[in-house]
Amino acid sequence: MKIAIVTDSTAYLPDRIKNHPNLFVIPIPVILDGKVYNEGIDIEADEYYDLLNNSNEFPTTSQPALGEVIELYESIVSKGYDTIISIHLSSGISGFVNTLSTIKESIEGATIYPYDSRITSLPMGHMVEVALDLSGNNIDLQKIFEKLDIIRDNTYAYLVVDDLNNLVRGGRLTNGAALIGGLLKIKPILTFEEGKIVLFEKIRSTKRAFSRSEEVIGKLNQSIAHPVKLYVIHANNLEVAEEEKLKLQEQYPEAEIEIGHFGPVIGTHLGEKAIGLAISAQ
Repeated sequence: MKIAIVTDSTAYLPDRIKNHPNLFVIPIPVILDGKVYNEGIDIEADEYYDLLNNSNEFPTTSQPALGEVIELYESIVSKGYDTIISIHLSSGISGFVNTLSTIKESIEGATIYPYDSRITSLPMGHMVEVALDLSGNNIDLQKIFEKLDIIRDNTYAYLVVDDLNNLVRGGRLTNGAALIGGLLKIKPILTFEEGKIVLFEKIRSTKRAFSRSEEVIGKLNQSIAHPVKLYVIHANNLEVAEEEKLKLQEQYPEAEIEIGHFGPVIGTHLGEKAIGLAISAQ
C-alpha cells in the first residue's frame, strides 16, 4: 500500500511537511472583483487583505474546479499511489468534501477516503501532519483514521471577529446573530458545532470575549484526556495574536502553543482582524 495525503489550501501546514513528497494540496479559489485567485498559488495571506480592503465588490469563494481535482487525483495514481486520504475544510463551511465523496469512485487505480476535518487552519494542518507521519511509518489504515478521529473529536475553536457582516453575507452565520451583535453592541464568541460556525456566547466587549475564550480553552486543557496543543490564529492581526499567546502561556505555562494565520478563503468569511483560539488533541 502506498498512501498519499491530500488536503486543501485552507490548512495551515507546519514548515517541515510543506514539501513532503506524499503531500498534495488543492487550492481553493477566492473571487475578488471578478478575478479568480487560487489560494496559496496566485495569492497569499499577507497580500490578500490589501486587495480585500480596496475591492469594489464583496469577495466570494468557490469549490475547486472538478476537472482540475480529478486531474490531480489521476496524477497521484500515476505516481504509484493506491490509497489517498483526503483531509478537507469543514463541510459546514464548504461542500467540497461532500462533492469529493460523489466523485471518488470515478478515479481508477486508487481508493480515495474523503475526511471531513470539521475545522480548518492550524488544527486541520495538524491532522494532515499526523496522517503523513503515521502513513510514513506504515501504520495500519484503520489506526490512522482512529487517530484522526481522536484529534477531530477533541478539537475546539473559539472565534472573536471584528465584524459579523462577512459571515452573514457569505451565508456562514445566521442573520439573527449578526443583528443581535450590531444592535446591542455585543462582541460574540463564535465556535464550530458539527463543523458549522455558530454563536457560542454573547459578550459585551472584545477584552471580555478574549478572557472568556481563554477560560474555556483552559477548562478544555484540563478535561481532554489526551496531550493537547493550543493555537492562536489570526486574520492579518499578528500583534493581537502574539498578545493572546503570551496570555495563554502565562495562564497555562505547560501548554504547547502555536501561532498561525487564516488564509484568504477563511479570511473572506471571518473578515480582517478576526482571532481564533483553538485546542486539539496531539
